[in-house]
Amino acid sequence: MKAIVNHRIFFWTLLALPAVAAILSGKDAADQLHGTGEWSARLLILALAISPLVLVARRARWTLWLQQRRRYIGVAAFAYAALHTFYYVMDMETLPAILSEITIISIWTGWLAIIAMLLMALTSNDASMRWLRAGWKKLQRLAYPAAILTLAHWLLIHDGVTAALIHFAPLALLEAYRIAHHLNRRKTPAHA
Repeated sequence: MKAIVNHRIFFWTLLALPAVAAILSGKDAADQLHGTGEWSARLLILALAISPLVLVARRARWTLWLQQRRRYIGVAAFAYAALHTFYYVMDMETLPAILSEITIISIWTGWLAIIAMLLMALTSNDASMRWLRAGWKKLQRLAYPAAILTLAHWLLIHDGVTAALIHFAPLALLEAYRIAHHLNRRKTPAHA
């Protein structure tokens, strides 16, 4: 059982289940927009939450297991964002209709978020890590602006803020803990 749970195909299958369920549901593009966008946000939040979770849980095995799969989670977040964009394009139907919304802040925050996620997804491989070297980690930090843009997109598209805050508040708390942890480490004098 442990070998199955740790297998890459099992994990990718697990990540794909919500997309498969959505596609098989037969709902039209407009109905698919919300769910695919939420799954993209959830996975982006999870990918960003892993590092602070490792700190909070004091390197528990489950957090290290997630840390080893963070790239997969990030790529899956992009895949759901791409599916979300696909349904948006299908719902809008024509290029002029899409372009007519490009200046609306709630729309361009989504476009900027997916561009950032695309850059990260394209470079989420070992070859890119070797080629970009130190620049790879800087590029992958686009996840933070992508998360902020995703939150803005969500808040501006929907009437209520509750769902967005329920999703993003745990990440904000974990990141606050991580920042406080690093600041405290800097203040603590090193013992000789």
